[in-house]
Amino acid sequence: MAELTESVGRMVEQFAKLPGIGRKTAERLAYHMLRVSKAEALMLADAIRDVKENVHYCKVCFNLAEGETCDICRDTKRDSKVLCIVEQPRDLMSLEQAAVYRGMYHVLLGRIAPLEGMGPAQLTIDRLVDRVAAGGFEEIIMATNPTVEGDGTALYISNALAEFGVPVTRLARGITTGSALEYTNKEILADAITGRQRF
Repeated sequence: MAELTESVGRMVEQFAKLPGIGRKTAERLAYHMLRVSKAEALMLADAIRDVKENVHYCKVCFNLAEGETCDICRDTKRDSKVLCIVEQPRDLMSLEQAAVYRGMYHVLLGRIAPLEGMGPAQLTIDRLVDRVAAGGFEEIIMATNPTVEGDGTALYISNALAEFGVPVTRLARGITTGSALEYTNKEILADAITGRQRF
């Protein structure tokens, strides 16, 4: 039975370590890299190297940045009185793509998940408390994911920020436009009923 060369085997192993990539997909990616030109393959290698060497967390909000602070923290046109708390930089990007929110952010870099060894100390909660304690915010929006861990994290943070008297809101939840009740899961229906508004 033919085997992969040592170099190709190593590449397959590295691709297979990526989230959501199984062995077959890793092999397809490896063969794709063998088919493309050397210049194209090295462009990918250079892009990975650049990310690892140049990208770090913003010293203010913990979003991804290439300087000391991220583009959002440097943007003087944003509303500096509203702070939105998210779990990960990708959550921030999702909110930005909705193009509705124009305030500031704080990225927790995770959520409280004791079974995974993630407690408040592993997150950026202390820095968040320092930001809020410094004053200037008129609203804090909890935008953690609607999961048991996300809700628990939001509750923990709400309690930690209670002494500052800043109103804390939560992203609305419910049934999306165009969906049918019969196909909506019970958690979404429960949130929709609980969070109902006057018509």
